Amino acid sequence: MSLRVDVRRRLGAFSLDATFETGGRLTALFGPSGSGKTSLVNLIGGLLRPDEGRIVADGRVLVDTASRKYVPKHKRRIGYVFQDARLFPHMTVGQNLHYGRFFTPASERYGDIDGVVDLLGIGHLLDRKPGLLSGGEKQRVAIGRALLASPRLILMDEPLASLDDRRKAEIMPYIERLRDETKIPIVYVSHSVAEVARLATDMVVLDQGKVAAAGPTSELLQRLDLLPAEERGEGGAVLEMRVAGCNQAFGMSTLVSPAGEIHIVGLDAEPGSTVRVRIRARDVIVATERPHGLSALNILPGRIIGVSAGNGLFADVLIDCNGEVITARITRQSAEMLCLTRGLDIFAVIKSVTFDQANTTRGTTDGTMRPEGTTGMEKVG
Repeated sequence: MSLRVDVRRRLGAFSLDATFETGGRLTALFGPSGSGKTSLVNLIGGLLRPDEGRIVADGRVLVDTASRKYVPKHKRRIGYVFQDARLFPHMTVGQNLHYGRFFTPASERYGDIDGVVDLLGIGHLLDRKPGLLSGGEKQRVAIGRALLASPRLILMDEPLASLDDRRKAEIMPYIERLRDETKIPIVYVSHSVAEVARLATDMVVLDQGKVAAAGPTSELLQRLDLLPAEERGEGGAVLEMRVAGCNQAFGMSTLVSPAGEIHIVGLDAEPGSTVRVRIRARDVIVATERPHGLSALNILPGRIIGVSAGNGLFADVLIDCNGEVITARITRQSAEMLCLTRGLDIFAVIKSVTFDQANTTRGTTDGTMRPEGTTGMEKVG
């Protein structure tokens, strides 16, 4: 499904002027607080009207101010998950879920309650009231209610912002399952690089109400200049890698991709499965000769394709590792001392990586990738 947005809206002293198109499975609207993320998602969902513009979802025109067309929010077939779950406190979890189906005609419904309950792991909660749920459980129920409305698009407005780290870790795998096991596209609002790197296939970067960049997450996270200063240390490469083997004695797994081979600890995934690996720019050291006698196990040969230093304290070095790009953020002094220039062959020494093991896919004999499970939500109207 494609989503095309070209809208203008003035909100007091703030002006939103955003144009982008995406076909991603999960597209993150990313930017600092006050950049216009929530206003933009509310325009898509019909909670706000644009002063001028057009919104088209999967070829269906939702808004076109030039022709005075405006589809009401309850007719847009859009599921909305807010920062707070907004469950009905007097209803049980099961009743909240059934309420999600109420406004969708029976002929337009897809999926089933059992499939959604299994997808989100909430079967044991059906008889409870929301007041007895944790924050993560409430958000899973809210996602389930949105799914059971049989939406063509799901909007998520910082669904993890009110949760502590433990609850975030609890709910992220369920968002990943939703991304990978259904065909329902998601627009996800976030100001966290870590969330975007783990969840988003595509991203739209907002800055003061305007789109600074839009495209695949793996490309935009390399551009550290697009990230807020306090988040630049979290930017870097996002690679899809295959588990090539496991060393049970040391609890290590070997991952491979065109970039090369890396070793990682604590990964619970079988050989042949695929994981999403984030290599932060701050965790990459640049060496002009292959290092020896290091504790770091991950050393990838590459060639510099760009060095961005300017007058700041740091230099961002783009390294082409057999077609996959890794970014290293080092001091400008180090870059000048090593005479790092475009075209120079170097070695990227990776100190640590973060990885997404919750949503692996299994390799098939024909080389394609197959999801681990199905949910009954695959057919989107």
